[in-house]
Formats: sequence, structure tokens, C-alpha cells
Amino acid sequence: MKICVSSLGKDTGSLVDPAFGRAPYLLIIDTETGNLEVVDNSATATGHGAGVAAAQIIADKAANVVLTGYVGPNAFNILHTAGIRIFEGVADRITVENAVEGFKSNAYTEMTSPKQGPGCGRGKGSGMGRGGGEGECRRR
Repeated sequence: MKICVSSLGKDTGSLVDPAFGRAPYLLIIDTETGNLEVVDNSATATGHGAGVAAAQIIADKAANVVLTGYVGPNAFNILHTAGIRIFEGVADRITVENAVEGFKSNAYTEMTSPKQGPGCGRGKGSGMGRGGGEGECRRR
């Protein structure tokens, strides 16, 4: 089985990136051979549609499973159509290796239908982190 994990780095000790389409690396781990393929996510350079482009990359690599924090509805449709199982909600403070172990022990729930982004409203905080205060809505 080939498991793809969105990652901040190039090895299994790297942290999971919760944003599938914008993750700098997509690591593909073959659970049968132990081989690791590091895919530079060229989709991060796109203005819109990064998730769709990343999904196509993973479909072309013939992955069976995606582990990540969030997959948008368009990327979901591409992955689902390609027969790739999607498991969201993987914490962004764990390593890729821990995410794969969590998958093997059934710690994650399979996503069976697309859903909207993690939220389009502004919270009460004043943080201006990675999403510039706009979250995933800014990218739609």
C-alpha cells in the first residue's frame, strides 16, 4: 500500500503539514517495501487550485491513501475518483512516521464526501498566521 502524507520536510521525522494542497512536500511511503518517495509539491506555486494540482500529482503516483489535516472539495473529488482513500484530521504537530502508525492503528476516520473549508468566518483572535486572517476562504 502506498500512503501519501502532506509534510513540511523530506523525511518521515518531519512534521505533517495540515494543508494538503499547500504542503511543500508530499511523502509517499510504500508499506510493503518501506520505500520513501519525496515529491516536491509544485502545486504550491499556483495561485488557485493548489489542492487540485496536488491531488493530480498523487493520483499520477498511484497512491492508495492520503493522510492530511484538510482536503478541499475539488481535491477530494479528484482523489476519490482516482480511488484514493482520504483520511483528514491528522494533527499538524506529529511526525509523518507517527501519522502512518496512527493510520495503521485506525486512529483516523475516512472522509467519504467532500465538505467545506475549516471555516470562513473570522474568530475573535487577531492572529495573522499562514492564512493571513482569512483561512481557506481566501484561496477559493
